Amino acid sequence: MPNASAKPKHGRRTRRRRREDPARNELVSSSLESAQQCLFNQDYGTAFVHYLLVLNLAPMFKDFARESFRFTLFKWTEELDSVGRIQDLFDCYEQALELFPADEVILNSMGEHLFRMGFRDEAAGHFHKALKLRPDYPEARENFYRVANWLVERWHFLMLNDHRRNQKYQQAIQKAVQSGCNTVLDIGTGTGILGMCAKKAGAAEVYACELSKTMYELACEVVTANGMDDSIKIIHMKSLEMEVPKDIPQRVSLVVTETVDAGLFGEGIIESLIHAWHHLLLPPKSGENESQDQSATGRVIPAGATVFGMALESIEIRRHHRICVSKVGNMSIAAAGELRSPVSCSPEPDESMEPYTTERLSRLPGGYKALTEPFTALNIDFNSVQDLEGLSSREVQQIRLPVTQEGELDALAVWFQLHLDEESSLSTGPKEDTCWEQAIYPVHSTDGFVLKPQDELIVEVSCKDSFLRLSSVAVLRDGHEIPLDKRPDTQDSGNPISNQNQEAELCSALACLQTDQKPTKDFCMLESSEMALLNNQDYHQSFSNALAKLIPEMRAKCQNKELGSSDSTDVSDLLYVLDVSEGFSLLSLLAASHGHVKAFSSVEKKNQQEVLRKLARSKDVPEKHLEFWLNHMEDEQGMLKRPSREKLWSAIMLDCVETCGLIRQKLMEKASLARCLLEDGGRIFPSKIMVHGMLVESDTLLLESAVQGQEPTLGFNIAPFINQFTVPVHVFLDFPTLECRHLSESVELFVLDLMESTANYTNREVKVQATSAGRITAIPFWYQIYLDEENSVSTLSQNSHWKQAAVVLQQPVEVQDGDWVRLAVKLHKSAISISAHVENSPGSMEQ
Repeated sequence: MPNASAKPKHGRRTRRRRREDPARNELVSSSLESAQQCLFNQDYGTAFVHYLLVLNLAPMFKDFARESFRFTLFKWTEELDSVGRIQDLFDCYEQALELFPADEVILNSMGEHLFRMGFRDEAAGHFHKALKLRPDYPEARENFYRVANWLVERWHFLMLNDHRRNQKYQQAIQKAVQSGCNTVLDIGTGTGILGMCAKKAGAAEVYACELSKTMYELACEVVTANGMDDSIKIIHMKSLEMEVPKDIPQRVSLVVTETVDAGLFGEGIIESLIHAWHHLLLPPKSGENESQDQSATGRVIPAGATVFGMALESIEIRRHHRICVSKVGNMSIAAAGELRSPVSCSPEPDESMEPYTTERLSRLPGGYKALTEPFTALNIDFNSVQDLEGLSSREVQQIRLPVTQEGELDALAVWFQLHLDEESSLSTGPKEDTCWEQAIYPVHSTDGFVLKPQDELIVEVSCKDSFLRLSSVAVLRDGHEIPLDKRPDTQDSGNPISNQNQEAELCSALACLQTDQKPTKDFCMLESSEMALLNNQDYHQSFSNALAKLIPEMRAKCQNKELGSSDSTDVSDLLYVLDVSEGFSLLSLLAASHGHVKAFSSVEKKNQQEVLRKLARSKDVPEKHLEFWLNHMEDEQGMLKRPSREKLWSAIMLDCVETCGLIRQKLMEKASLARCLLEDGGRIFPSKIMVHGMLVESDTLLLESAVQGQEPTLGFNIAPFINQFTVPVHVFLDFPTLECRHLSESVELFVLDLMESTANYTNREVKVQATSAGRITAIPFWYQIYLDEENSVSTLSQNSHWKQAAVVLQQPVEVQDGDWVRLAVKLHKSAISISAHVENSPGSMEQ
């Protein structure tokens, strides 16, 4: 018997050969066979269970079964998603990642599901892991760029590039620390810059909190890189959940924050400061004792704010928030009833409505006209607990504003002055160059109201739920108060109340005041982009023209076929048209209104469907000729199916361009499927999309894309970390008002032909000649959308509901007047990338 304690030769332990387990092998073999049979039968759930068993029992099959396992996982999770079994879906992905933790395809797919469910931080983590595993993986890169826009919004870059703003905050913090505020809490720290300012100024203890996981991790990296990780404690938590001594050892003497949005209170600064004063800050300085020790009292930076506003006229704001047209295509819109955007302000909070939207007035397409002088709407002291707590209970304030210019009342614009301390402040006004936009409170009156000099506009200001709410309630004219929300319709084609017969209108308005009728809430809500789409007359007229040409052709072809057939009993058979537009769309109804058409709409919301039914009745479209496609599968291709009785579609209308300015994801896959479902002579609308672009020099786009320059921000190394979230394509641009120099004429970048697959390409080189010397920093692009050879719409037109996008180069390219620039244009799915190279220039570098 060998010595059991003897060491193996050469000091290495021998490995016993595992005995073959016939039962295990049989189970693995039969399960693998069952998995493949279930795949053939499209029983993806059972196939997934069999694959899990095989790969857990026999890991040596991982490489062999990887592709089949991925396919099974994706098909099964699609089914789970469609029936709302979300927890089971993520359980499947967790099991898959236990088997394949370094599979970039599975990581990317799970990230896509997380993003659709609203878990943006977690989605970004999965996309980032996938890119680390495979940096050239285009799907993960495109997804990461999309989610980066959500996680690190572009204003972060603008803010860090705003040297004046940064210096003012630094000076205010330095003064406070040097005056005795020795312990500091930075609420909503972002990149950690304000907390680092406090530490650099000499604060003994600095704490910072951040709710966003992405920004928390970014702040940790930044603080570590600047050698302050031992002296600044960063907490991944909302400040409202923080406690002493659980999260910080004692109350602090200074809170610094910049949790303000365009409407000042929208990021919850009131609630967080009230909580801080009660639980995290030392008591405020007493007015009676001016010599109080600063280290024993608390204070806040910023110290307070003053809010300003003014009334204005703006066609751009108007068309996004109320109906401005009487007809859409060939239909009167009157029967639709009241349509509203989700931005509406009233003194009573309404969770279904947003109190304001935001715009950068200096870049507003079409500009704006100020109808009143700026007025002070509100003052708030952040160092007064009583002021903060009393904000929500303040009485509604009525302010009378003298009208200074004649114009149609479209909105109230709001901005503020942020008082950092007694000496220093920052303004977010429309004439200031800051990272803030202005808050916009649109007016929803459907027929408009023209204000005139000598009028007084009555505005109400309230803060019932700690949101700033402003609403235009009435106009004082010739001693009479005319309520804006109860104003009766005029008798003559909807002209505003300021027409010639003022006396009759005033009498009617006064009579309305004496009734007990309350404003009706019977309205349909549309997104502001959907409202702008309804107001886009060119878009609907082009579709109407294209349908008016196609439908008679298809009807004649159908009738000729049936007359030539031995069975001609169904000559009246309808044409079938499918509209798969995103959101609210009237295209299906435009098709049905041409007669002899059964149209299918993808509108999902019940109240929006009712609007289409009302319009159909007003147009005498039979109820059976308009049907709503009720398949709500997440797989958008599930909407493209044959209609009943296996008849093919005469026309399929695809939504090709996102409002933000990008090609819709999976567009070409949907177009390929749609072509298979068209009857002979049928068409996809649009038939092709031509992409145009231009060389520009724009410092604005650079400032919004990355922290610029080689110098550290206030002496801190921040740029390399936040610039990881730089995205090469900027969206939601208003190119006509973008601050830039045009360095070329517009040029065709490429064409997407939705009717002919062989005409498409993914790579193309384009030569464009520079018309001015300068630095090419970006290539903005837009689309000419062709429904057929004769009808097209541009996403750059003045009444377009689309915005534009731009590729921003990593490094600017210098050009001289007359230089030829070679653009390498690539389209991967919906992502456009462009590189630029100056020809015949040895020193130039490709971007």
